[in-house]
Amino acid sequence: MSRTVHQWLPAQWLGRGLWAQVLRPLSWVYGALWLVRQQAYRWGYWQRQRVPATVIVVGNVVAGGAGKTPTTIALVQHLQAQGWAVGVVSRGHGRQNMQDTRSVRPQDGPALVGDEPVLIHQATGAPVWVGRERAEAARQLLRAHPGVRIIVCDDGLQHLALARDIEICVMDQRGVGNGWLLPAGPLREPWPRAVDLLLHTEKSALNGGFQARRSLAAWGVNAAGQRTPLSALQGQSVDAVAGLARPEAFFDMLRELGLQLAHTHALPDHADFADWPQTPPDQPLLRPLLCTEKDAVKLWRRQPQALAVPLQLDVEAGFWAALDALLAERAGSPVSSAHGQ
Repeated sequence: MSRTVHQWLPAQWLGRGLWAQVLRPLSWVYGALWLVRQQAYRWGYWQRQRVPATVIVVGNVVAGGAGKTPTTIALVQHLQAQGWAVGVVSRGHGRQNMQDTRSVRPQDGPALVGDEPVLIHQATGAPVWVGRERAEAARQLLRAHPGVRIIVCDDGLQHLALARDIEICVMDQRGVGNGWLLPAGPLREPWPRAVDLLLHTEKSALNGGFQARRSLAAWGVNAAGQRTPLSALQGQSVDAVAGLARPEAFFDMLRELGLQLAHTHALPDHADFADWPQTPPDQPLLRPLLCTEKDAVKLWRRQPQALAVPLQLDVEAGFWAALDALLAERAGSPVSSAHGQ
């Protein structure tokens, strides 16, 4: 999706205006194809593939980010704290070769495995595998780490080929937008649909589910690991860049912290920063440059002075209690899961 369309189309999805109406017939075609695909799995023409582990899928039903990756990180960290041996599979959006299946190693860059898998591996230390076919990625992960008891699938709600035990749907303030399917609306599939847990990462008009609060850390970190308090940047002009589905959400959070943004650079989701100017590590920037952790794994290769501001997710306790109850019912006990990871 070009940068122009990337910014224009989501705005049309908030209402049912002229352009949404023009695109509506295409959404009927999309919906018919989705229904055929659903029935093919339901009637057994296509087989869901099950792996020898409990599978938790984290996803959303709207195009664009809703906080899936921060939710995946928080989920993995919670499971690890409970004693579960956890692995993660992801498609690895943005990598150069989308056809191979491979593990994420500490030295791997986003071009090889994707930006979000790198971030998940760095944040959790859990084994992460990427592959277009998530079931095959899960099988390879389990062969390499036979002690893993839970597989978390990042952004896999519509990947029906992988059988799952628990589905978690993440929603942000957009909810379901205008309620129409792509491309007339943001929906990847019809809503409402049954899920095990619904998590709102921002306030929305949808009822039900649990609430989480997204906030930025009070500091930024550069490629050398040096932290700078954001309070030290107040009163001066700073620049910000974000390659997200909703880059303005990041910019607004920075402004809420009292920062004065001189220039903002809104890039498409998974932007590779290949055209970004390169600055030597010992050369100061004209103004401090703030970015997301997801972008930092790519931007630091060109501007190591950029400050990555971590995104923190505070999930209400009831969500974790509901998740733990589901796991007790469907996965048993984590007692023996700590071996082999």
